[in-house]
Amino acid sequence: MAPATKNAKKAAPVKYTVDCSKPAGDSIFDTAAFEKYVHDRVKVDGRTNNLGSTVSIVRNGASLTITAAPGTVAKRYVKYLTKKYLKKTIVSEWLRVVAVSKTGYELRYRSLNIDDDAAEEDDE
Repeated sequence: MAPATKNAKKAAPVKYTVDCSKPAGDSIFDTAAFEKYVHDRVKVDGRTNNLGSTVSIVRNGASLTITAAPGTVAKRYVKYLTKKYLKKTIVSEWLRVVAVSKTGYELRYRSLNIDDDAAEEDDE
């Protein structure tokens, strides 16, 4: 039997993106601090500070791109870290994480539902 490494194709790295352009444009979200948070907290093989060459985190303006070898970082883990950061910075009341593609997330504002009756009572 031939060695599997000769004919095996290398799997392409997976790129996950988190688009923070809307809240960053309104100056309520710091993309640089978010990048540092993800860099410090992401776990590879069950350990933090173990990124090595398998995971790279790059900030492109108001979006964050996490490039990882297949099987090292899951898309759901990226959402988990993003939600944790939103909770830590106390902006989770106004922002939410929404999947926009197979490998991407976007931060969107929550819709604030104010009862019309409550608003009318305040006016009186």
